Parts: sequence; C-alpha cells; structure tokens
Amino acid sequence: MFKSRILAATLLACSSLVAMPAFAQDKAEDGRIIVKTQDDLPRFTYKIDMKPSELLVADDATFNAFATNVEADLDDTLAKYLIEDKATMRSVLDLKGKIALLKGNDSVTMKTIGQERALEEKPDARLINGIREEAMIHATEQARASSGEVYEMAYASYLEKAVSQLPWDVVGTGLKSMKRSALIAGTGRLIGVAQVDLDPTYEANNGNISQNIASTLVYLRYSMNRWVPVADETAQVLSKQIAANDVRKPDIWEEREVTLTEDDDLTPVVVAIWDSGVDLDLFPGRVYTGATPTETTDESGIAFDLLSMPELGDLQPLTDAQEARYPGMQDDMKGLSDLQNSIESPEADAVAARIANLKPEDTEDYFETLGLFGNYSHGTHVAGIAARGNPAIRLAYGRITFNWETMPPKPTVELAERSAATMHAYVDWFKKNNVRVVNMSWGGSPAGYEPALEKHGMGKDAQERKAMARRLFDIERDALFAAIEGAPDILFVTAAGNSDSSNSFDESMPSSFVLPNMLTVGAVDQAGDETGFTSYGENVVVHANGFEVPSYVPGGRTIPFSGTSMASPNVANLAAKLIALDPSLTPTQVKDIIVETATPTEDGRRNNINPKAAVAMLESMD
Repeated sequence: MFKSRILAATLLACSSLVAMPAFAQDKAEDGRIIVKTQDDLPRFTYKIDMKPSELLVADDATFNAFATNVEADLDDTLAKYLIEDKATMRSVLDLKGKIALLKGNDSVTMKTIGQERALEEKPDARLINGIREEAMIHATEQARASSGEVYEMAYASYLEKAVSQLPWDVVGTGLKSMKRSALIAGTGRLIGVAQVDLDPTYEANNGNISQNIASTLVYLRYSMNRWVPVADETAQVLSKQIAANDVRKPDIWEEREVTLTEDDDLTPVVVAIWDSGVDLDLFPGRVYTGATPTETTDESGIAFDLLSMPELGDLQPLTDAQEARYPGMQDDMKGLSDLQNSIESPEADAVAARIANLKPEDTEDYFETLGLFGNYSHGTHVAGIAARGNPAIRLAYGRITFNWETMPPKPTVELAERSAATMHAYVDWFKKNNVRVVNMSWGGSPAGYEPALEKHGMGKDAQERKAMARRLFDIERDALFAAIEGAPDILFVTAAGNSDSSNSFDESMPSSFVLPNMLTVGAVDQAGDETGFTSYGENVVVHANGFEVPSYVPGGRTIPFSGTSMASPNVANLAAKLIALDPSLTPTQVKDIIVETATPTEDGRRNNINPKAAVAMLESMD
C-alpha cells in the first residue's frame, strides 16, 4: 500500500493510492516483485483540482508539483518491482526523464537516456533515442537558458553535429521519423487533445485521473514547452541530413515475388479478410460468392456493428456527409502515410501544415474523421495485398466495426459476452464456407480496456479498473482462442502489432496466441531491415514487408501504407498461393514451408519470407 501525498504548496492537490494485488506473486532475490505481464504492474490514481487542459498550461510550480507526485510513483515502482520487459522498462525511464527535464534536473534526464539506450535492442533506436533531449540539455548549458534565440541556435548546432556522426544506413529511417514529428508539432493540437480527450475523463471521475492520463499530461507539457519551440530547427537540421545522405534502400521483395497465372493449374482458394470490410467491387472474378445468404449474412461474408450486432454489407455504412468527405480525406490519408515515412509530396506538406496549425476546437473532428476513414480503408488495403498475383484467390470477409470516436462504447460484461459470441460466429462462417486462410491485422490487450472504462467513469480508481479490464478481456480472449483452436483446417495469419513491444508481455490477442494453425508476422522494410514500430515475441517467427506497401482503398485509389497490418497479408498472400498450387496442404504444412524457406538475418532478429523459395520447396516436395 502506497501512502497518499498532499502537495499543499500549490493550487494543485495530488494523491496516489495503489492497492497491492490480492494474489501471491513471484519475487526476485532482492525482494522485488517480478513483473511478467502488464497486469503485474500497479495502477495509480491522482486527485487534481483543475481540468487537465488547465493544468497543461499552468505555471511551472503548479505543474511540477503534480509531476513530482507522478515521479515518486515511478520511483516506488522501480524500487518494488523487477520489470524484465525491456520495452516497459524503457517507457518508465522515458517518462521519468521527461519529468526531470521539465523540472530542470538535467543530470537525471541524461542518466535515464543512457539507461534507455542500454536496454535498446534495435540498432537505430540505440543510437538516436534521446538525442534531441541531449541537444536541449547542451543548449541550455551553453545559452544558460532553456528558451530564446541563443538557445535555439545552440540546440540546432549540437543536433546537427550529433546526427552527422551517425551511420545513415542504420539511423536514416529513425531520423526521418523525428523530422515527421517536428513537422506536425503544434500547440493548438496539444491543447485540443487535453480538452477533447482528457477533460471529459477527468469530469467523469470526479476530479481523479489515472496514470495513463497523468503520463499523457507530462508528454503534452514536454511537447508544448520543450519540443515545439525547437521543432522548426529540428526539421531544418534533419532535412539537410536527409537531402545529403538519403538513398532509397534496395528492394529485396521484387526478386522474391511469385505471380501466378491461369496456366499454373490452380485450385480456387477461399481467403477471408477478418478486418474492417472489403470493397469487393475492386476484385472482379476473385470474390467468393458461395455462401447461402441469411438475414444476417450474405454470399461473401459476415459482419457485425460497433455493438457486436449483426449487420449486412462488405463495407461499413457511411452517412451522406461522411461519403462527401471521404474523397478529400484520401489525400490526407496519403499525406499522413507520406509524412510518417518522410516522403516528400504535396499531400505530406498539406497534412503536416494542417495538423501543426490545428485549433483546439478543430482537433476532435479532424482526428475522428481521419480515424473513421482509416478504419474504413484498412480492410480493403489488406485485401489488395493478400490478393496480389493470385487469380485463384476468392476473397471473403469477416467485417468488424472498429471505434473511431473519442468516446468509445461503454465497456460492459454484456457487450464483452456479445463480442465473444461474434468470435465464434465469424469462425463458424469461415468453417462452413471452406475458408483456407484468414488474415487478422488487428489486436487488443487487457490494458487497452482501461481507458474506455475511465472515460465512462467506471470503477472507483485505476486499480479497480485494471481488475474490470482483466475480466472483460478474458471473456473475449478466451472466446477468440477457442474459436481459432476449433478450426484446425484454417490457417490464421495475424499481425504482431505496431507498439515496438513484446506481444506476450502485453498479452496481445490474437498475436500472442501459440497454436499450430496460427502464424504471427512482424514487419520489415523494403530492404528486409527491422522497422522501428514492429512488435515482437517468441511466436513472431517470420517477417514480411510492412513499409510503404501499396494497395487499394475503397473506390479504387492506390495508397502506400505501413504497419504490421501490411506485413501480415503478405504472408497470407504466400499461404494462399501455396494452397492454390496444392490444395492438399494442411495449415501446419503451409506454415512449415513458409518458416523453413524464410531468410534469417545475420543478427538472428528477423526471418524474412521468401515466396520463390517457398514455391520451389513445394515443387520439390511434389
């Protein structure tokens, strides 16, 4: 039990309270509790006497008092818990470092940067993580101030010298990502996030906020006070580096590609895209139409709405107003994708300027709309990748309706049980219609339920919400696992996730499942190098291209997107081709061929698929 703390020196009163778990936990030799999953970590609740958006712009004394309370809980966690997961440990250290930077404790920030780098496993992150904070600290020492023209010039000078000494072939993608962050930095958007997302949650919980909200506030404050003032300088420095060094990496995938034709004696293979829906009009002659329509399903698939109620149609229904906005938002989706990958384009310039200059009152509508159309396009984009080069594919869909609004549906046991029932309904439909491969580019974790519970004011504190989230998650997780396990004749291919973390530590579903008929896929880029975003785990045994992968969005436009969502259907594509060539293959045999013919990298961290080698192995087996 942690003690409550009252900071009476400011207008802000903060307290934290954590209940220790009621069950026994393993302990290390030094007495610390061993953290095996995210659920083993404590949860904290803070009482504040002003809205988060007001706290965000409060004076330093007021905000730092709040941040000190958060920092104390981080220190308690490090003292009492042994966090073996490196990604989680880095996140704790990073938050501690940001608080120290805001409070002017630069030596603490430098120490956390060193600790984070020591825990980094990805080569680029080991070199560049914390580099802008180092530049801020050195600039403060030189200028004897943390703002102003002299400070900004010193920051730019240090950053330019630091990045120029790094190996571009290792850090190039990471520096592009940093440039993208600089381009979209803007105070209006930051305040808008606090007003739209954090304030209503605060009010729903009678002035209490969780550590999730507290952490967000710290990062928003850091961005507003320290990052935005040097964002232009950062973009200028990195633009020069990109112009001087950037050479597009060689593409290993073209020479590995297999394109089937009707002359290959193919057998039609039904592939289900279990996702946000598919614009089937884009795939003439390659759509499955063999199902018997019912009141709740049609000849090509099965769908459920946001509340897990049956719904017809291959795409989520849009209102007239949404349909009118969709064509224009396609440019924003492309621009955002280009921006994320530092691709120079008019769309990227336009969306960067739009995000950077968002007014607080416009933030919610813009990002909700972008989220809606991102969801709307996702399944079709995945389907295009899965269907590429395979005239024998017959696409079916299992349409999920993903939330896009700031306020999600209220999490309840009833809704979780209804969602669990849909898991079985989807898979039963797949089994009845002889689906051979299912692609699943989505996922969830127990911690993912906690923000929705907090937004609806459920649970007396964060610790109770953790227990509630665990119950809801288990209902859906157990149903999904049982449904997949009960379909041994179907190969389920799933994305590892984009959180740069362990899927087993996060307990991600379905990507952490270990089943003979499942294959979890990580993402690499066009050269086969590990992406900065890809999650990992012991069951992530193959990797595929998840970087700037072009495919269709509803309506027929081709847009490149990145993510493990794009890597997974590249593997589903290969699986479907193997089955089209030899329909007698079992899921285990398909999986073995894909894994055995993948190319391991020298560091052993990746195992990149090789479609040509896989087909060659199949032919040799025949």
